[in-house]
Amino acid sequence: MECSVCAGGCKSAEVEDVLEDGHLRRFVEKFKEFIFECKKLTRNQYLFVVDKNALPEMVLYWHNNSELKETHFSMGIGTDERSIAGKFAYAPVINVTVEPGNGDKNYWVILKAYLDEDNPEFPSIAAELPAALWAEREVYDLLGLNPKGHPDLRRLVLPEDWPEGVYPLRKDHDYKASPMDTPKCYYKPGPPDTMTVPIGPYHLALDEPAHFRIFVKGETVVDVDYRGFYSHRGVEKIGEGRLTYNQVLFIAERICGICGFQHSTSYAQAVENIAGVEIPERAMYIRTIMLELERIHSHMLWAGVAAHLTGFDTGFMHAWRVREPVMWLAERLTGNRKTYGINIVGGVRRDFLDYRKEMIMEKIKELRRQVEEFIEIATGTATFVKRAEGVGILPYKVAKAYSVLGPNGRASGRNIDVRRDQPFAAYKDLDFKVPVYKEGDVLARFLIRMDEVLESIWIIEQAIDQMPGGDVFVPIGELPEYEEGLGYSEAPRGEVIHYVMTDKKNKVYRWKVRAPTYNNLPAVPEMLKGYSVADAPLIIASIDPCYSCTERVQIVDVETGKAKILNEQQFNMLSIEKGKGVA
Repeated sequence: MECSVCAGGCKSAEVEDVLEDGHLRRFVEKFKEFIFECKKLTRNQYLFVVDKNALPEMVLYWHNNSELKETHFSMGIGTDERSIAGKFAYAPVINVTVEPGNGDKNYWVILKAYLDEDNPEFPSIAAELPAALWAEREVYDLLGLNPKGHPDLRRLVLPEDWPEGVYPLRKDHDYKASPMDTPKCYYKPGPPDTMTVPIGPYHLALDEPAHFRIFVKGETVVDVDYRGFYSHRGVEKIGEGRLTYNQVLFIAERICGICGFQHSTSYAQAVENIAGVEIPERAMYIRTIMLELERIHSHMLWAGVAAHLTGFDTGFMHAWRVREPVMWLAERLTGNRKTYGINIVGGVRRDFLDYRKEMIMEKIKELRRQVEEFIEIATGTATFVKRAEGVGILPYKVAKAYSVLGPNGRASGRNIDVRRDQPFAAYKDLDFKVPVYKEGDVLARFLIRMDEVLESIWIIEQAIDQMPGGDVFVPIGELPEYEEGLGYSEAPRGEVIHYVMTDKKNKVYRWKVRAPTYNNLPAVPEMLKGYSVADAPLIIASIDPCYSCTERVQIVDVETGKAKILNEQQFNMLSIEKGKGVA
């Protein structure tokens, strides 16, 4: 069907579907001369092939639309399509929230621009939209796509000694190669008359590497520079062209040691969407139960860490004691405490027998009582509350500009949750609340997570009670070649999204993963500014970051040149000692 809106420029437009929503209609009408192709990928996913020069205005059209308050830049996808189309491609992905809570009205928009093979550049939007800062730096690093006008094109993923002109996600790059060059490192200079406090590259509390260079005047944080990706494992490269779509799923579950099931579910849904297959309802319910168990154990783990960093070690012990039965339950249901291995494209491998349903209900009932008791203890402890209240405030406008997700976004007033807004698995059949706070501080991030734990318990109770019978798996068969799709879930830290483009012979041509911490971490410098060095461990930990690290800090006085090394215990004592001062 020819696209009259696009003046016949569309190759495979599905115009009636695209224009069924008023916002999509206005978008197409506004930018019709820059749209070359329109396609509805699935029920709630739309792909537009567009002129690269119109990308910034198009992205801002969606992100800054006053009628679509919680719409945000979700991720950017870079692809080497030279063997298919003779070009590279860059595609921002927008999560369009027309009406929070109404899954029938919300959708995803993919704006795909093809770039010349010899000059793969596109206009940057990062100076106007901080949420795009990392996405554009990443495609520059890994694919050599050049965002013209980007304010900070230092290395993001690759080390600084990686040689110029070598791009690991290009199809002609040998994945076994590990090129090295002259060691070097580029840091952002600090403001005048400040002292530098480098935290990392081994992080102080969470045993994963990251490097924060904190610039302070006295005890007050003035500015922050961040360097991460020390544990980058190249999973996308492993998954592309070498493994079948079901083999990739097991790599996906190993992306995160805490919320791996969220990743395997997101990846499986992306492939299922491309295949046009709806999995059995019973499998949807089983996935939902495991997703919520994962949310509970993740939030309780974080609550223990937060309690420890305020000097409230009794709270640490309570939180991890409450978490342990959830881990036991996951093992009884799947055979593993973590990395469950029950997801498969088309459903799940393992059914829940009736006695397991009774076991879940018994454990969940006791869990609710223990969680409520823990919340009462924590919120009744002056040391904990005073250390968390009014610290690390992230205003709503900043959270929106950076597309901050999950509990961190909701603690700053963002009314977002893809379980509710773009439901997947069995969430459309279940009743639950999405807690939202406006304070934006560490205490709000704690309360959000505790509220979510109670809601997760309620979701599991409903899922067990309403679980339908039937199969838990449907065969997929052959996948169509070079088709695209998204899969997503609401992980404990926020929206997870997986993009898949299929290849020949049931292989994956392009697999792009965006974890929630990828969107949350860039906002941490904004959360640190104006607070003390002693607050830094707690503020950083409050976003529940997911990356690897050692706990060592070097403090340098830029005026005298004197330096001293603090180990994890010594650095954490800065935070704990401050807690004693407010008890």
